[in-house]
Amino acid sequence: MLCSLCPRNCNSIRTDNENLNGYCKMPLLPKVARADLHFWEEPCISGTKGSGTVFFSGCTLSCVYCQNYELSHNAFGKIISYERLAEIFKELEEKGAHNINLVNPTHYVFAIKKALEIYKPNIPIVYNSGGFERVETLKALEGYIDIFLMDFKYYSSEKALEYSNAYNYPEIAKKALLECYRQKKNSILEDGIMKSGLIIRHLILPKATNDAISVFKWHLENTPNAFFSMMSQYLPYGKAENFADINRRITKREHEKVLSYILESKKGNVFVQEMDSSSEKYIPNFNLSGI
Repeated sequence: MLCSLCPRNCNSIRTDNENLNGYCKMPLLPKVARADLHFWEEPCISGTKGSGTVFFSGCTLSCVYCQNYELSHNAFGKIISYERLAEIFKELEEKGAHNINLVNPTHYVFAIKKALEIYKPNIPIVYNSGGFERVETLKALEGYIDIFLMDFKYYSSEKALEYSNAYNYPEIAKKALLECYRQKKNSILEDGIMKSGLIIRHLILPKATNDAISVFKWHLENTPNAFFSMMSQYLPYGKAENFADINRRITKREHEKVLSYILESKKGNVFVQEMDSSSEKYIPNFNLSGI
């Protein structure tokens, strides 16, 4: 297969077990690092029973500060079959998960569709993405995905280039979010648990409060019915120590500046993390659990 699933447009040759010259370096068969109940997503995703989360290896962005560094940069994980991925979906469903949560799925869209054609759970499917998506790929997922849990990481192209090697990220993410909004404009919740919809996430970075506010303003103007999640969990992880501006947690002043803007907007359906969410205890142990 010549791959053009993500905006890198590598056109790399991907076989079941190899990837020749592709940015993500991942094969066609899914490589997975963990599959288990996860309780640290937004309340309408994790609920009380947990989100059935599948953590995929590799990445189309590879942000320098990634908290899942073992997966995104070091490609930790195990290659499994499409049939095994479908079995994992069923096992998580049987554990009582509120949904199946596909973390970092972009480069495995082909595998995910194959697995869902083998077994489609009777719970929502969550597409948990960094937001660096081709509209064509998202359109090909219509009918397979119930909830889009999408990052809008940067409003600044300069920050996108410096931290994620993706100068065009802001414009790519805007187009992707508009497509997700087209598919899931109206959210459906039952007993506080999302069954269908779009949640837009933004992680506040140090010295980037204006970027955070710009992202939120764009959301208000373009995707007003979507839920929004402003995250404060940033840790100087991965290679962050090599970048002076982000080699620290955000400050209380930075947090309050962004929070004040959100409160002044009087926008409903917004999640805001407390500052104590910036802790390694919320990073899962990637040990092939459930694989």
